[in-house]
Amino acid sequence: MRFSVVLLALLILAVPMAAGAAEEATASPVERVKDELQTNINIVWTCVAAFLVFFMQAGFAMVETGFTRAKNAVNILMKNLMDFSIGSLVFFLVGFGLMFGKTNGLFGTTLFALAGVEKGTGWDWTFLIFQTVFAATAATIVSGAMAERTKFVAYLIYSAVISLVIYPIFGSWVWGSLLHGGGWLEGMGFHDFAGSTVVHSIGGWLALAGAIVLGPRVGKYGPDGKPRAILGHNLPLAALGVFILWFGWFGFNPGSTTAGNGQVGYIAVTTNLAAAAGALTALIVSWCVLKKPDISMTLNGALAGLVAITSPCDGVTPFGSIVIGGVGGVLVVLSVLFVDYVLKVDDPVGAVSVHAVNGAWGTLSYGLFAMDGGLFYGGGFKQLGVQLLGVAAAFVWAFGLGLVLFNILKHTVGIRVSAEEELKGLDIGEHGMEAYAGFQIFSTT
Repeated sequence: MRFSVVLLALLILAVPMAAGAAEEATASPVERVKDELQTNINIVWTCVAAFLVFFMQAGFAMVETGFTRAKNAVNILMKNLMDFSIGSLVFFLVGFGLMFGKTNGLFGTTLFALAGVEKGTGWDWTFLIFQTVFAATAATIVSGAMAERTKFVAYLIYSAVISLVIYPIFGSWVWGSLLHGGGWLEGMGFHDFAGSTVVHSIGGWLALAGAIVLGPRVGKYGPDGKPRAILGHNLPLAALGVFILWFGWFGFNPGSTTAGNGQVGYIAVTTNLAAAAGALTALIVSWCVLKKPDISMTLNGALAGLVAITSPCDGVTPFGSIVIGGVGGVLVVLSVLFVDYVLKVDDPVGAVSVHAVNGAWGTLSYGLFAMDGGLFYGGGFKQLGVQLLGVAAAFVWAFGLGLVLFNILKHTVGIRVSAEEELKGLDIGEHGMEAYAGFQIFSTT
């Protein structure tokens, strides 16, 4: 009798267990299909985002060309083309491994192409192209600050070095764990979602070092030391470039989710609001300071807002993004004037102010406005302190290595064209052609 009771109890328990196992067996294929579908959605979205960021190369080319003189247009276009071409190759061969390699420490050692890349998965290839376009962006930022007086051969060398070593190693400190590596800054809790510091500040501080070593353009500063305006030849082209960059930023920031989910739309909203606020505040400040609503300052204000929101775009409220972008628009106007009048560094397109200064501001703003841990949300100073450490590390790394790199180039292959070549234009001297054949106007400035 007792045995029968025990047997009955086991049978009763076995029925739901068997049913559960059957349900699990039935559900497993469905779950596998769902996982595979989500993976494919993630791959497609990340590829689309990468293609948008690639299109930003055209935006940078248009902005830099428009803000500089007609006699240097071919040179600007060539540099932007080669940034991506050389950068793609060296980042594939070495830079990607330094940034995301399995043995990544302070200085990563696993080289992507030399470590069996042919065995990579669909996601590995997707992640590679997405990171490649980011590396190219960091390199091309330098181009604008050193425009109109740099030797083309020197430019090719330092562009390669940036994508080969300088950008990837710092990137490994912040983003290494996105694949196989790991970095000391991310281990401390440093937050840079899409690269205000990793991409923009690194490029901006390198640009500052290059502009200092290179010196100002002929005629930029008068005998009294006051800066003279050297106007860009095509502001419609510059405006087109800014709109392209704004468009591409919807791949830059939302694409950094590397996942097709609802966070994409949220980040797109914070990104757009910051850009709009930056343009508006730059307009207001330039109107007050310069007495006219300045188009170049306003365009750079939009870019400043975009750069600033790139780090905190995933963790701040829409209202917070408006404040962050708005402050960026103010900073870019004041910074351009400070760099020009006080530091006396000739930056034809305002690259240092847009990318270095606002990259630093955007990174710090996460420590203030982050809904999870920001100072203004009751999180104290801990996150702000970590963000400040990351900003300082980026400055020391990029500006320090930039000074070394550009001085080496200066004393070897040479970094600056002759005064005569600069006056005629780099298009003729460096490339033997004109951007606007039959319309070229030569001047002494």
